[in-house]
Amino acid sequence: MTKNTIWVDADACPNTIKETLFRAAERKMIPLILVANQFIKVPPSSVIKTVRVGAGFDVADNYIADNVVEGDLVVTADIPLAAQVIENKGLAINPRGELYTPDSIKQRLTMRNFMEELRSAGIQTGGPNTFSAADKHAFAAQLDKWLCKQA
Repeated sequence: MTKNTIWVDADACPNTIKETLFRAAERKMIPLILVANQFIKVPPSSVIKTVRVGAGFDVADNYIADNVVEGDLVVTADIPLAAQVIENKGLAINPRGELYTPDSIKQRLTMRNFMEELRSAGIQTGGPNTFSAADKHAFAAQLDKWLCKQA
């Protein structure tokens, strides 16, 4: 049985989350692939790889969506990518530890589209909260749940 892969939408992924993923991939010998349109430094490893894609809107997202298979885990804050992953029977979590489900992703897509409309109308909507230690712990807990199922 081949192990599932962890895919990372790496351009915007916090370094602390990448470091958590590096340790987990090495410890469990799980393939980890970071996809970005810029150079990403990774430790030397037989299970950790990078894929550098061309510049452009959604190029990294499209690469991940085209390559994810059932049971793979994708780390992304990108709601449309998470929706594609779920459609492909993968699992998606954001760097703050939120597990996207078929039900929650529909709600998140609706909210994302609404906020985009507000921004297009010139309304200031603010940005995400600062990444916190609680976010890191929530991510690690979700990652551990997925890793336990890989044994």
